[in-house]
Amino acid sequence: MAPGQGGSVALVLATVLGSLCLSLVASPEAQKRYNFRFVRHARDAPLVSHYNYIVVGGGTGGCPLAATLSERAHVLLLERGGLPYGNRNVSSEYHFADALADTSPRSPAQRFVSEDGVVNARARVLGGGSCLNAGFYTRASNGYVRAAGWDPRLVNASYRWVERELVFRPDVPPWQCALRKGLLQAGVTPDNGYTLEHVPGTKIGGTIFDSTGRRHTAADFLRRAHPRRLTVFLHATVSRILFRRSERTANPVAYGVVFTDPAGVRHRVYLRSGAKSEVILTAGTLGSPQLLMLSGIGPRRHLEKHGIQAVMDQPMVGQGVADNPMNSVFVPSPVPVALSLVQIVGVSRFGTFIEGVSGSQFGIPLHGRAADRRTRSFGMFSPMTGQLGTVPPMERTPEAMRRAAEAMRRLDRRAFRGGFILEKILGPMSSGYIELRSTDPAANPAVTFNYFRDPRDVERCVRGIQTIERVVRSRAFARFTYANGSAMEAAILRRAANLLPVNLLPRRASDTRPLQQYCRETVMTIWHYHGGCHVGAVVDKDYRVFRVRGLRVIDSSTFKYSPGTNPQATVMMLGRYMGLKILEDRWTKNDVRH
Repeated sequence: MAPGQGGSVALVLATVLGSLCLSLVASPEAQKRYNFRFVRHARDAPLVSHYNYIVVGGGTGGCPLAATLSERAHVLLLERGGLPYGNRNVSSEYHFADALADTSPRSPAQRFVSEDGVVNARARVLGGGSCLNAGFYTRASNGYVRAAGWDPRLVNASYRWVERELVFRPDVPPWQCALRKGLLQAGVTPDNGYTLEHVPGTKIGGTIFDSTGRRHTAADFLRRAHPRRLTVFLHATVSRILFRRSERTANPVAYGVVFTDPAGVRHRVYLRSGAKSEVILTAGTLGSPQLLMLSGIGPRRHLEKHGIQAVMDQPMVGQGVADNPMNSVFVPSPVPVALSLVQIVGVSRFGTFIEGVSGSQFGIPLHGRAADRRTRSFGMFSPMTGQLGTVPPMERTPEAMRRAAEAMRRLDRRAFRGGFILEKILGPMSSGYIELRSTDPAANPAVTFNYFRDPRDVERCVRGIQTIERVVRSRAFARFTYANGSAMEAAILRRAANLLPVNLLPRRASDTRPLQQYCRETVMTIWHYHGGCHVGAVVDKDYRVFRVRGLRVIDSSTFKYSPGTNPQATVMMLGRYMGLKILEDRWTKNDVRH
C-alpha cells in the first residue's frame, strides 16, 4: 500500500466529499467543442487522491502524453495555469503578441529575464508553448530521430496523429511569397514546396492556425482522452515529488506529489499500487529541472544552500541548458503588407534557419484601445513583449523598454509597414545552466544561456545575416523595399530611423559594427530553449530518471539540441510516442492493475 492510503476516517471522508463536490471550470467554448468535463479547478480537488500516472505540466508534450495514457490507465494531469479557450490573446492570430506583452499574474505567459539580460517567457496555460508561439509546424530531421534512438515508424505514426488534430497548410500572402523566392535567389535551394519534413532548402511549412486565424493548441489533444480515466486540475502548482526508499536498494522511489491550489491548500496525490505506476514530469525546460531540485534531486551543494535535503546527488540536473539565439531585421515596405506569422523557412547548409513575419502595421493592439496605438506596433518584436534588439542585452531595462514604446507612438504610421526577417542558428553549441533562486515553485529559477560563447555559433549567425542581406537585395523582394518607394516616403523613413526600436536592413549609416559584434549585441530569443535534463546525463533512453524508480522526464529539457526549425512538432510527437511506449510496456508485462 502506498503511503497515505491508510489515513484516518476523517481524512478518507474528506476525500470522498471532495470528490463529490468537484466543480467544472472548462469554458463554455471548451465544453461545447470538446466536452472537457474532466477539467477542474485545483481548489475543488480532493485532499488525497490516487492514480496510475501523475503527469506534471499540461503543456505541449504533457497534453498528448496524458491523453494517450488515459486510453488504458487512470491519469491525473496537473497544470499551474488556466484554460486557453475564450482568451483571444491565445486563440487569435491577430492578438498573438498580446499574450507575450501581458505580465499580469494570470497571463498565459510568465516573463523571465536570463542572467545574460535577454527577456524571455515561459508558458503558464493548458497547452503550454503551443498557446504562445507563432504557430509554425515542422518535423525533426531523420538524422535527429536516428541520434535520439527513436523507432522511426512509431515516430512517423505519432507525427501523423498530431497532424490530423491541429496542423494546416497556410495561405501564403504576397510578402511571404516574395521571401520564399528571395531565399531561392539568395542560394537557399532547392525549392521544396510545401512539406512538413526537415530538408535543406526553402519550403512552406505547416501551421497550427486555421484559415480563419484561430489557433489550435496541444490542449485540443485532450478531446482524444478517455473522459472517465483522465482528470485535469488547473491552477495546481506542484511543490515537490514524494520519495521513499526502495526495500531492495538504497535508491529513491517516487510515490506521489504535493500540489497547492490558489487558496494555499495543499493536496497530496499518490500513485496506485503497482510497479508500473509513475510520476512523469512534462513541466518544460525551466519547470522540470526546477521541480527535481525542489524535490531533492540535483547538485547536493546547491540544494543544501537552499535548505533542501538531498534525496540524490545528481550534479547534471540543470546543466546543458541552451536557447537558440535569434537575430532579426525590420525591412520597411513602401506598400501595405498583410499580416502573416511564420510560414516559410530557408534551411541553409551552414546551420542557419531563416524565417519571416509581416503585417500592415502588424494589426496587433498590444493592450491599446485607441486606433493610433493599434497601428503603431511591431507585434512580437515590440518592446512591450521584451524584444528590444537595438540595445545590448544588459541594457534592456524596463525603463529602456518604456522609452522605446513611447518613441513608437510619435512615429508616422507608414514607418510601421513592412516585415521582419530573422535567423535562428542550429544547435546551438553554446550552453549554460539553471539554478534555484528560492524554494518557491511559482518563482522563476535563475537561467544562464551563454549566448554565442562558442565561436561556431557566431559564425553561423554572421552567415545568416549575410544571407538575409542577399534576400533583401533580390529581385523577388524588390517590391517590398524602399528601393522602389517614393522620395517622400523614403524621407519619412530616414527621419523615423533613429526612433525605431528595431534593427533595420539596410543598416543605419551610423551602424558600423562588425557582424560578429552585431550578432552578440542584437541577440533575442525565439523561445526555443531546451536542456537541463539531458538523455544520458539525467534520464536514460526511456526518459527514466537515473537511479530513481517511478519517475520520468518527457519534455524539451531532455533535448541536447533543438529539433528542426521549430521544436513544437517534436515535443507533441514525443508525448504521443512515449505514451504509446509506456502503455505497451505496462500491458505486455502483465501489470493489468488499474
